[in-house]
Amino acid sequence: MQHIFYPREYLDSTYDIDFEQFYQQGFRGIIFDIDNTLVTHGAHADKRAQELFQRLRAIGFKTYLVSNNKEPRVKSFCEEVGADGYVYKAGKPSGKGYRKAMEEMGLDRSRTLSVGDQLFTDMWGTNLAGLYSVLVKPIDPREEIQIVLKRFLEKPVIWAYLHSKERKDNVHEKH
Repeated sequence: MQHIFYPREYLDSTYDIDFEQFYQQGFRGIIFDIDNTLVTHGAHADKRAQELFQRLRAIGFKTYLVSNNKEPRVKSFCEEVGADGYVYKAGKPSGKGYRKAMEEMGLDRSRTLSVGDQLFTDMWGTNLAGLYSVLVKPIDPREEIQIVLKRFLEKPVIWAYLHSKERKDNVHEKH
């Protein structure tokens, strides 16, 4: 059984993910965190994020945003990238927001993957919901103090993950 905090894959960036390969494997929906996963904390959608969502639509994916942020932030970002929908104040690591997103997209856990930058919210919640989890490194290391503290706690878990048997064939880091 997979460790509750461990991702299935760990990559440098959301923008390094081979989404075409995931589509070929049968995935049809992607749930994204926003801050430090798609853009820097609090930023509007940039050209790179908008182009990613255009590409995902062209491939055939449904996309959803699941965030602990308040609705104005999540709704405006959803509109900026053209995602299929969003869940705000998701209460991550609860799996409830992920389950709602899957229901709205008409998909089950076997056809949905989730991308985020934090172990104790994104990966834990994704794993609780039974989804394929992809952890990405945060875009910007400058973060609010509560996130900095979480990152400090994440370090030994990431170290253990990188040195575990579960890591084998799951990490595609760029050197």
